[in-house]
Amino acid sequence: MIASMMMYERPQLADAHRRYWHLIRHKLSQRGIESPQALSQQAEEFSVWTHPQLVLSQTCGMPYRTRLHGKVTLIGTADFALPECPPGYYRSPLVVRADDSRQQLGDYRDGIFAYNQTYSQSGYAAAYWHLQTQGFWFDNTLHTEQHIESASAVAEKRADLASLDAVTWMMMQRYEPFTAGLRVLEWTEPTPGLPYISAIGADRELVFGAIEAAIDALIEDDRKLLGISGIVYIEPEAYLAIPNPPVE
Repeated sequence: MIASMMMYERPQLADAHRRYWHLIRHKLSQRGIESPQALSQQAEEFSVWTHPQLVLSQTCGMPYRTRLHGKVTLIGTADFALPECPPGYYRSPLVVRADDSRQQLGDYRDGIFAYNQTYSQSGYAAAYWHLQTQGFWFDNTLHTEQHIESASAVAEKRADLASLDAVTWMMMQRYEPFTAGLRVLEWTEPTPGLPYISAIGADRELVFGAIEAAIDALIEDDRKLLGISGIVYIEPEAYLAIPNPPVE
């Protein structure tokens, strides 16, 4: 068995994530579902998502629709009560340096775009489709592997613009001093957030209920740290309807 909550993991949240998992594990046990004692936070993400005994993990919308749909059970989506987003949805801030004199997205046409992964909805796909409204995509890009590295690249002038996960951006602003030197140029349109998944054949309603009960049982400090306000069910079709960008 394996479980992981690595998508929003960072050192300051490690204890809160452990307590959150302890609650989920307890609620799963009450429903007759076995689960591993500890989260595998450092495991390679696709090895977790495709594990035949996956109890619970959180993936990104683009990998779900391109590689995981039909191979995992979509359980539900955490709601972070993000501004101007329906429950369970998120969006991407396009961040630039605060002192950059360029004010319009089109002004960055010849700039360097930093992105975490080409299979990231918030870090790549959302930005790609947002820029299509401007009639261009970047000729110059920088692959960073992580959102925090994309933001750092902009702050350090190794890149000019980055597209980030709204929840990750919120946490960066809380913990990373360098974000004071960044500003949001524009926001992308909301799309379904990062879904919880289990192995194919899992009882979706039972696992959903366990997570819902665990969120209700979170102490207020952990609720604020993790930013989770609840869990909703977004139909798979809503994820599959999001277009994929062309990837080389």
